[in-house]
Amino acid sequence: MKIGTPKEVLDGENRVAMTPDSALQLQKLGYDCAIEAGAGGAAGFSDAAYKEAGVEVIKSAAQLYKAADVVAKVRPPTETEAKRLREGQLLISFFWPAQNEEQMKTIADKGTSVIAMDMVPRISRAQKMDALSSMANIAGYRAVIEAGNNFGRFFTGQITAAGKVPPAKVLIVGAGVAGLAAIGTSTSLGAITYAFDVRPEVAEQVESMGAEFVYLDFEEEQQDGSASGGYASVSSPEFREAQLAKFRELAPEVDIVITTALIPNREAPELWTEDMVKAMKRGSVIVDLAAEKGGNCKMTVMDDKIVTDNGVTIIGYTDFPSRMATQSSTLYATNIRHMMTDLTPEKDGQVNHNMEDDVIRGATVTHAGEVTFPPPPPKVAAIAAQKPKEKAKELTPEERRAQEVATFKAQTKNQVMLLTVGAVLLLAVGLVAPASFMQHFIVFVLSVFVGFQVIWGVSHSLHTPLMAVTNAISSIIILGALMQIGSSSILITILAAAAVFMASINIIGGFLVTRRMLAMFQKS
Repeated sequence: MKIGTPKEVLDGENRVAMTPDSALQLQKLGYDCAIEAGAGGAAGFSDAAYKEAGVEVIKSAAQLYKAADVVAKVRPPTETEAKRLREGQLLISFFWPAQNEEQMKTIADKGTSVIAMDMVPRISRAQKMDALSSMANIAGYRAVIEAGNNFGRFFTGQITAAGKVPPAKVLIVGAGVAGLAAIGTSTSLGAITYAFDVRPEVAEQVESMGAEFVYLDFEEEQQDGSASGGYASVSSPEFREAQLAKFRELAPEVDIVITTALIPNREAPELWTEDMVKAMKRGSVIVDLAAEKGGNCKMTVMDDKIVTDNGVTIIGYTDFPSRMATQSSTLYATNIRHMMTDLTPEKDGQVNHNMEDDVIRGATVTHAGEVTFPPPPPKVAAIAAQKPKEKAKELTPEERRAQEVATFKAQTKNQVMLLTVGAVLLLAVGLVAPASFMQHFIVFVLSVFVGFQVIWGVSHSLHTPLMAVTNAISSIIILGALMQIGSSSILITILAAAAVFMASINIIGGFLVTRRMLAMFQKS
């Protein structure tokens, strides 16, 4: 079978659904690959690069649709593109079926199967095909870059001979994929970053990335804004009022606001109101990633950039991934390739459209002449109910003391037994070994015992157990080697010096690794 990728016809769309690298991987699955001439040009992939990867370059879109058994593209098909689809063909693209019902039915009547990349279920196994997350990641990163391009100051604070420059303050509303990407970019640029989300469980993620999570003074039971599929749910009116009050408090302080709050198949909630915009400082920037669905700021103009009367720039671009076409095409083509891998379990170049597979079924919106949207919820493996653990019986002081005495007696008995066995073994060795050997051997045994007792008492929060033991052993080796380094034998001196050198490397390396581990949990 042949997979074909046409050139995107929407103005300003620079992405392409197949790259030379992804084509090589698709060929390993047994497919022939074809692409329309110039389809990858805007993303930085020339026709020559495709030819070098073994991809057939076809002159026109009409010829490509006729030749391809599978059509992979980025945007939903236009009316003209939909007419070119035929029975038995498979289309893989973003489709937005909830907003595209009429075209979905028309394509289903043709007998064309459609896999919507925006419908890939958000389950662990499908993460490699999650094109929405791939594009949101790029949008979040690009939003910060776009904000910086329109912001008149540095992100990071600086102290120079010409004066002190304060760091920019950035507020990111929504800590989903796009929000987390924006947080990572903002903190790496040195800005003081704040983030808010209705889902309380993301606070740790936000703080681990160096940002400060914005908590609300909300007296009712804590709002849990989590919904299925990893998205946020609709907030209660009381929670929304507390949220807006907090934003009004922050508006005069922040320099850049990036809003990412969007619930699938719903109008974007208004989170940054007109009075908040008016309260912001001149030169501030708002980047609204929800502009395509009405915007989190109602002053946002879709696909445009405006400057308000008080000098606040509001950016409502909807093509952030397309503005980084090379990177976004690479990630999207990889998502497509992983989808084709699931569709080709035998790697024989034949599509096996298994509607029993949760991922394939969830993403399929038309198949075998029927509309299959909306899909059923993914199957969740049943977890066997466990019997609740019995609560430990509360001991009386007398019972607790008796238990401690019994434990102490058992430990003492074990220690006496070990010492007895050790003494017998030491005596047995002394009967046959020379006196010079026994002198060193007794020192070695005592040093091991003392070293073990001392090092084992070190707090593991400061020194990992494995490194504590290995460093103790290395210390014993160094002490023994130092005693032998003054020997009259050159060979013994060389061996002792080598032992000191190698054991020192182990000790120093252990502490360096520990320091790096501790640094991971420290804020810079």
